Amino acid sequence: MRIFLDANILFSAARADGAVRQLLALCEDRGHELWADAYVLEEARRNLAAKAPNGLPVLAAMAARIRIGGLIAGSALLPDAMVLPEKDRPVLAAAIHHRCDILVTGDRTHFGALYGKTIRGVMVLSPAMLADAVLG
Repeated sequence: MRIFLDANILFSAARADGAVRQLLALCEDRGHELWADAYVLEEARRNLAAKAPNGLPVLAAMAARIRIGGLIAGSALLPDAMVLPEKDRPVLAAAIHHRCDILVTGDRTHFGALYGKTIRGVMVLSPAMLADAVLG
């Protein structure tokens, strides 16, 4: 299964050796592909530099292990009626473009209404939902 990681997931996994990092390791151990793109990787890098710079080497090590897709232009892959802030649209569009099965995000404010829903083949899940779906 292909699992696309939002920037907040990368940030959390790089910042501390906690539940999110362990969840991603378990997904990898079970043969799932972890994906990101340059957009979310740069956002995670920028936030770590500002808030938790000790996590930057961890993020670099993670980036070397996961698949990093290139940036895609615009969000034409999203349904016309999709209500999502402009800064979050490229995240879902990238997950669709890279043919991921799951987009995992902790952004309940902007993606919470989409949790458990499938948009153009991509199911949007919280980390807890991912743990249930993939590991449960």
